[in-house]
Amino acid sequence: MIDRAHIEDHFRGVQDRICAALEQADGQARFREDLWERPGGGGGRTRVMEGGALFEKAGVSFSSVWGELPSALAAKMPPGPSDFAATGVSLVLHPQSPRVPTVHANFRYFERGETFWFGGGADLTPYYPVFEDVVHFHRTLKAACDAHDASYYPRFKAWCDEYFFIKHRDETRGVGGLFFDNLTGSRDALFAFVRDCAASFLPAYLPIALRRRGDAYGDRELRFQHQRRGRYAEFNLVYDRGTLFGLQTQGRIESILMSLPPRARWDYDAAPAPGSEEARLLDYLVPRDWLGEAPR
Repeated sequence: MIDRAHIEDHFRGVQDRICAALEQADGQARFREDLWERPGGGGGRTRVMEGGALFEKAGVSFSSVWGELPSALAAKMPPGPSDFAATGVSLVLHPQSPRVPTVHANFRYFERGETFWFGGGADLTPYYPVFEDVVHFHRTLKAACDAHDASYYPRFKAWCDEYFFIKHRDETRGVGGLFFDNLTGSRDALFAFVRDCAASFLPAYLPIALRRRGDAYGDRELRFQHQRRGRYAEFNLVYDRGTLFGLQTQGRIESILMSLPPRARWDYDAAPAPGSEEARLLDYLVPRDWLGEAPR
């Protein structure tokens, strides 16, 4: 029977494996680790790699926290005990090259009394999208879903499109992936699903990063990357549930804001020129069936 201690230990291992693979892929930088404790219970380890050959900033964080739910947060939930426990691993990778997509993933488990749920997912945010890369990312995540339930991928893909939508910009944050939350039922079966989703992250993303890292770019592409990173920051600060939960539960601020890019721009009324390579991105920022469409 799977319990929280087992899930927590597995998430620690996920962090270790992903960090090792990212260091090998980068070939230059190494992660620094901060161990921290949360006032009220628990803590975690935040790992950040900066100034690498492949990654400008890569953050991979593990946490296991517990204690009393703040009253303002408890009021937004169904009635229940005031104690909670949560554990998970979260990452955001901001590459140096505008030709390499930014990517985010997280996998988490939450307990409140006898109630529990799982959440998580992964999503891709390219600046200069390549259709075959988008298909590869979705196909790999779909295979992880299909091993457990054929309804998972279409359900969680649609949920991702809905969740990672920047309402005030009327566009998706990227090309989607998976998002699921509040999954409850068989703890063992759901853990097996989340475990396989976490294991699919590296094969979904790293081949794309390694393929595109050598593609040429210049100042124009960097400027556009920084403008689009501004949209990424807007979503995380306005809508992201993980960010809001961390702030509302007195989480470690450096770990909570780890996802923000190192450089971003907010140029006034910036818009790509019609017909430009940059304008092509806008065609990708709407929900689509990537596995059922012809290359574009």
